[in-house]
Amino acid sequence: MDLKLGNKVAIVLAASKGLGKAIATTLSAEGAKVIIGSRDENELNKTAGEIKKLTGNEVIAIPVDVSDSKQIEDFVKKAAIAFGRIDILLNNAGGPPFDKFENFDTAAWQKAFELNLLSVAHMSRLVLPYLKKSGSGRIINIISGSTKSVLANSVLSTSMRLGVVGLAKMMADEFGPYNITVNNVGPGMILTDRIKHTLPKGVDLEEALKDRAKSIPLGRIGKPEELAALVAFLASEQASYITGTTIQVDGGASRAIF
Repeated sequence: MDLKLGNKVAIVLAASKGLGKAIATTLSAEGAKVIIGSRDENELNKTAGEIKKLTGNEVIAIPVDVSDSKQIEDFVKKAAIAFGRIDILLNNAGGPPFDKFENFDTAAWQKAFELNLLSVAHMSRLVLPYLKKSGSGRIINIISGSTKSVLANSVLSTSMRLGVVGLAKMMADEFGPYNITVNNVGPGMILTDRIKHTLPKGVDLEEALKDRAKSIPLGRIGKPEELAALVAFLASEQASYITGTTIQVDGGASRAIF
């Protein structure tokens, strides 16, 4: 299937590794010009070089901490200048720590808010004028499987990600007249560094993953590339009638009916 991303410019955040890197690689392989951002400049530049070598398409690396409003503003200005347009925004950020509710102070809640909810609102607002000009803009948010079912000790992540779900629904309604779609993708158990933080401390990683896979109907942990494939489709013209929705990529692990 030709996703017709050849003339599109995509911003992919938290893209130096994990899901962000897989998404940036897939979009680039589909022909999009990709601008990647993350806090680690050295790792980001390394990733940009790897993707460019693999796909043959130009990739620009711009360091950014999405919890810092000034850095977000500078990032969007540089991204807009890079290729003269922005068509796709992939909001993504590392998740907050896992622990019980009673162990998080106000500072932890504020940090989670800035990183995982406010960053989505701020980045989307600044990119919106460019998406309007595009005529077929796309906003895709990476959230969490915890928005569909309970994940132990994920109180910070669940709270903020559910905020993103509500925000995306409202943005989809407001941006529809501009032909801009807004959707969320909820990863289940995907093989990235983040998965280690969801496992009990002191356990053998390989055995723990095998144990977790038993509760997944497909019987295995997902690959970053499998989630990236969905993102690429949502960014395409073929997905032009899909908006305001949250799609799980979890091998059927969620037992929720709705």
